[in-house]
Amino acid sequence: MIGALYEEALRGRAPVEIEHADGRRRPLPVQDWLAAARPGDAGLLARCRGAVLDVGSGPGRLTVALARRGVPVLGIDVAPAAVALTVAAGAPALCRDVFGRVPGTGRWGTVLLADGNIGIGGDPAALLRRVLALPAPGGRVLVEVDPPGAGSRIEPVRLRSEYTVGEWFTWARVSADAAGDLAAASAATVTELWEEAGRWFIALRARPERA
Repeated sequence: MIGALYEEALRGRAPVEIEHADGRRRPLPVQDWLAAARPGDAGLLARCRGAVLDVGSGPGRLTVALARRGVPVLGIDVAPAAVALTVAAGAPALCRDVFGRVPGTGRWGTVLLADGNIGIGGDPAALLRRVLALPAPGGRVLVEVDPPGAGSRIEPVRLRSEYTVGEWFTWARVSADAAGDLAAASAATVTELWEEAGRWFIALRARPERA
């Protein structure tokens, strides 16, 4: 969820909503992202091994938590305001698109896609194929997904405030019961599925290439 409205929400300048094509609206959960911790973070952080890349790190909640534990970590986000908040909180972050050049490609122990970031680009399989190329051999990608039964979908959404409406962009949601199909479409294997505090997560590894 990018653009000026996203950055305004991070800076607390305006309440922002997510609008769906059918007219439904819901608040942009910016307070969850700005919090020091969310219920369910503990298990996710405990599963991080080696150096960690936090994709779509936002204002840096997870990046900062890992840095404070002494874990080598880097957050990447396309929003300069998000990166600035992470750096101000004492953790390293860069303004990068995951589909572009990413530092440390092939050397990360863990890559995170939390807080709905499986939706980046609107094509979860394409995103996972890209992200699975970032860890070192044997590294894992940890992905937050929706609860079982929530349904998976790709749809146009946009951000809006009381005074401004953003452009439409494509976003995706993936439910936990679709994890196997998503892994198959991404040449990956699901190694773990867990739930904590009502949040659902999957761990994936790239399938070894055949000789």
